[in-house]
Amino acid sequence: MTFYQPAGNEVELFRAASDNGLPVLIKGPTGCGKTRFVRYMAEQLGRPVYTVACHDDLTASDLVGRHLIGPEGTYWQDGPLTRAVREGAICYLDEVVEARKDTTVVLHPLADDRRELPVERTGELLKAAPGFMLVVSYNPGYQSLLKGMKPSTRQRFVSMSFDYPEPEVEQVIVQKESGCDESLARQLVDLATSLRKLKDHDLEEAASTRLLIHAAYLMQSGMSPVEACRAGMIEPLSDDAVTIDALMEVVYALFGQPEA
Repeated sequence: MTFYQPAGNEVELFRAASDNGLPVLIKGPTGCGKTRFVRYMAEQLGRPVYTVACHDDLTASDLVGRHLIGPEGTYWQDGPLTRAVREGAICYLDEVVEARKDTTVVLHPLADDRRELPVERTGELLKAAPGFMLVVSYNPGYQSLLKGMKPSTRQRFVSMSFDYPEPEVEQVIVQKESGCDESLARQLVDLATSLRKLKDHDLEEAASTRLLIHAAYLMQSGMSPVEACRAGMIEPLSDDAVTIDALMEVVYALFGQPEA
């Protein structure tokens, strides 16, 4: 089973949306648990989940399906969205604003009271099977005028905002995921809290909970705390040598200078 530590009423909200056939939009920074939450809720609801990592080249055919050529001729292959509609599963579109605008339009009839998917290539009009749920997510910090979600799309969804957990909750998550002890988890959370204060000054993105877990894994494998933090947390945050050196000073303040 996937471990997930609730930070608010997100579990209850997701269940209520599911019970009423409502689509869900999850907003939050990188590594704050959006994808894990969807996976956890799929397990709780007993439904399969089809996850699509959206990108600039994602087409409507990638979601809906396409005709392919096989040994016996041309045949139709459903895309993940169509499979979810047929099976009553969850379709999760991660970083949906990265997809092309003409691609996300295909979601509109599924995200309102019609709950149907027109498959133009086959002439089908699929009614969503009971249990089907459309879930999308994105990072508001990466939005621009060119990559924002259109109001006509956004207003079809029940929305929830995620952020990095409170320190006490984040400590439990790091302990549970990595198997480290309470003291180390607390130190890593303290480090992340200090680094997050620098986000608006030197960093494009704050230190995520995911990075804390990576660092804890490395320490559990025998790496020194300083080197584990460098490889697991600091280097992924920046490519600038000066910035990395400055961030490492925060690590040294908590874990001490490495031995010469």
